[in-house]
Amino acid sequence: MKDYYKILGLEQGANKDEIKKAFRKLAAQYHPDKKTGDEAKFKEVSEAYAVLGDEKKRAEYDNYGRAFGGNNPGGGFDWSNMSGFAEGGAQFDFGDIFENFGEMFNGFGRPRTRRGNDISIDLELSLEESIFGVERVVVLAKNSTCEVCKSSGGEPGTEMTTCATCNGQGRLRETRSSMLGSFTTVRECTTCQGRGQVPKEKCKHCHGHGVMKKSEEIAIKVPAGIENGEVIRMTGRGEAIQNGPSGDLYIKLHVRPDRHIRRNGNDLVRDLSIKLTDALLGATYQIETLDGMIEINVPVGVKQGEFLRIKNKGVPTGRSNSRGDFLVKVDIALPMKLSKKAKQLVEQLREEGV
Repeated sequence: MKDYYKILGLEQGANKDEIKKAFRKLAAQYHPDKKTGDEAKFKEVSEAYAVLGDEKKRAEYDNYGRAFGGNNPGGGFDWSNMSGFAEGGAQFDFGDIFENFGEMFNGFGRPRTRRGNDISIDLELSLEESIFGVERVVVLAKNSTCEVCKSSGGEPGTEMTTCATCNGQGRLRETRSSMLGSFTTVRECTTCQGRGQVPKEKCKHCHGHGVMKKSEEIAIKVPAGIENGEVIRMTGRGEAIQNGPSGDLYIKLHVRPDRHIRRNGNDLVRDLSIKLTDALLGATYQIETLDGMIEINVPVGVKQGEFLRIKNKGVPTGRSNSRGDFLVKVDIALPMKLSKKAKQLVEQLREEGV
């Protein structure tokens, strides 16, 4: 015998409101109209609520059903008293239990709104393109709206007639029998795609489908300052579908590493190798940035690993004319071998305490 309290996740002393709340939650989770629905589970929780939600049936279940016998010779619960539940194909009435399901299922029993499939692609960028932004054009082979019939599926100017499959309702009702009685579900008519009407003469270009497979050029505007791994969403640029909105296009961006320049937040960083003498005496160097060649002054006595900053030459921050900085990390190159004269000069420096 099934434990209806356990099925609903309740203790035996649960009150009426707790039973109703538990059922609503589980029914919403397992309803067949949902993508993650489970018809068997939905029937099971519905069966449990049909018993525990009715005071008389619950009392009978508590007294006999859970005792596995009692006054019922067959053992378990006496289903003969379940009038209107499973006898003679009767339809079970859940009362107001589904009154709040409208938003969850686009209205209980009504078909979901159809839309085209989403498309996901990858796009590779250089570091410079990711910093300053770029417009790229991609060519996608996908279902697109028919240019001749504009998704109607009919020849231009043709007459629309009532769909014979659904009699113009746009939906079809299907009744299924189960141990709970008869359940009626509603689905969209596949003949007219939910419109209730069909063209008298089908479009010759798309053969009445309203959409057709073709290659389409799509311009993608990559904003300045985009980071590796970010995704751009283009609404309505995915797969087209007849009598429904198109899906979306998702572009995942991959930024190629640069040989010399790397990104650190809104700053750009590169290394600069300088001579020991330039570190001691100071010097001027030309370095390549994403804005071209820039002259930078190395101060006297600069330290190994010290950063020199060039203002406003980094990543655009989104604010007007505002950018991060370009940082130059100093790497002092020590000589591997000294000439006799150089060695004497270094010895003099040592004597002077340098």
